[in-house]
Amino acid sequence: MATLLAACGQAPSAPAAALRQCAPLNGAAQVAIAGGRLDRGPNRFEPEEQAGGAGDVASFSIDSHEVTNAQYAAFVDATRYVTVAERPGPDGAPMGAAVFDRAQARWRIDPTANWRHPDGATSNIEGRGAYPVVAVAYEDATAYASWAGRRLPTENEWEYAARGGAPAPADRRAEAFDAHGAARANTWQGVFPFQDAGEDGFIGLAPVGCFPPNANGLYDMTGNVWEWTSDRFLGADGVDTARAPDAPSRVIKGGSQLCAPNFCARYRSGSRQPGDEGLGMSHIGFRTVASAP
Repeated sequence: MATLLAACGQAPSAPAAALRQCAPLNGAAQVAIAGGRLDRGPNRFEPEEQAGGAGDVASFSIDSHEVTNAQYAAFVDATRYVTVAERPGPDGAPMGAAVFDRAQARWRIDPTANWRHPDGATSNIEGRGAYPVVAVAYEDATAYASWAGRRLPTENEWEYAARGGAPAPADRRAEAFDAHGAARANTWQGVFPFQDAGEDGFIGLAPVGCFPPNANGLYDMTGNVWEWTSDRFLGADGVDTARAPDAPSRVIKGGSQLCAPNFCARYRSGSRQPGDEGLGMSHIGFRTVASAP
């Protein structure tokens, strides 16, 4: 796939935001991760973090960045795949996706929202090929991965790629900000949901690769968009507490551009949340993996 060169500028309503030059990324680039032992350790800040985050991980490869709009478009062009959001619901209207409405400071289910129109009918992805694809349900992500000859990561694979065998940091901010407070990730600066100062350079999504990679050379493992994994979401008691058994949820990892210190604060490799597998959302994307030969 052609190289993606994303030029990232200032957030339009944040004149103090730093100008960022995003990395030139090969859309098919993958990074080999040698197997090892994952142990989240004692720094488990939220109740749901008592589950997962420990065990042996076999060697695998992982995409260096989140799957982009350009990559997903190539898949749709090749297969004519129709995403869950674009399919008709019981009333005949498209099922749509969940959109965070910044103007109204709330979520809405928008029947006109899908991966091509991530914020609804008035939005589009023209000129946004290097942005992560969003508004894709779990089924949509697995369909892409299968087409690419890959799969979605397990929770432990994802977390091991993000942090290696070290325990989760005791400082909640350590993976999203450096020791001087400079942003390592696209998150929300200000009081959520009313004011995002955009001090990291962005209000809303950022193109992939606009922040420094982690030690494994992977971009945006923290912030920007939550990412689907293949694991069912289970609480510390082994029960899917988020959804009924006939409507399961999946673990999503990494936090998103909506995570703020006063709300969520899950811009950490050890954080985990349930994602309704039948619903695309404007802050959930994915990347793929493959087991080592």
